[in-house]
Amino acid sequence: MPTFPAPDGTRLAFHVRGEGEPLIVLPDGPMRASAYLGNLGGLDAHRRLVLLDLRGTGESGVPADPATYRCDRLVDDVEALRIRLGLERMDLLAHSAGGSLALLYAARYPRRIARLALVTATPWALGWPATADDRRTAARMRASEPWFAEAFPAFEAWLDGSGDFDPVFVPFFHGRWDDTARAHADREEAETNDEAADVYGGDGAYDPEATRDALARLAAPVLVLAGGADGGPSPALARRTAGVFPHAECVVQPGAGHYPWLDDPEWFTRRVSAFFS
Repeated sequence: MPTFPAPDGTRLAFHVRGEGEPLIVLPDGPMRASAYLGNLGGLDAHRRLVLLDLRGTGESGVPADPATYRCDRLVDDVEALRIRLGLERMDLLAHSAGGSLALLYAARYPRRIARLALVTATPWALGWPATADDRRTAARMRASEPWFAEAFPAFEAWLDGSGDFDPVFVPFFHGRWDDTARAHADREEAETNDEAADVYGGDGAYDPEATRDALARLAAPVLVLAGGADGGPSPALARRTAGVFPHAECVVQPGAGHYPWLDDPEWFTRRVSAFFS
């Protein structure tokens, strides 16, 4: 397993899957080990995936200063990975909360981005969180599912702040609630650093106006991929995100949830590999 030092000396790890030109991948969670990404539905047949374990997750070391878990302070870890790989410019894919890290990286190091894909990316860095209404609307699309009647009241309670996160409504985050999705969801707690997640979006992490201004000058092409059944971000929020960039396209994967490579691997890999070809 290859490792490299972050600027503060924290030892960081990454995992390589596949052959060919490297595609750097930033994970979700926030602060979940990159193992949950697997091979992104077979994308490793088209590109050499370089999956970064963010500090304090997976095989990466725990930093001396927990404040360095904050999203903006992780940008230099991504830049250290680029240098470690010897890339002048890099193709970058980010999933969910990792999208905010990718947005901050692209804003700070625009000339280092060759192409950028944001997969069901949460645009907190742009000042646009997913709304409770977006999540409710997407959830109601699943009313015919056998688990809906039990899951929806708990989901509403979580959205309005009267209830805690409950595993009973995890199916809403998946386009298909099958054995593959269950196994994927069951690993989340063990793969996530909750302490780091609490710091990731803390005070001072984002400057949305400055980030939007910087990204409006990004020369690289951008793909924003949304799931048709995802409420966070909804397809409408994904289109709004794409509108920040001068050279972006937004695509919606039909029926997909927050992990689109699980819902329809063939559709996902075909569309993403075409963008990066």
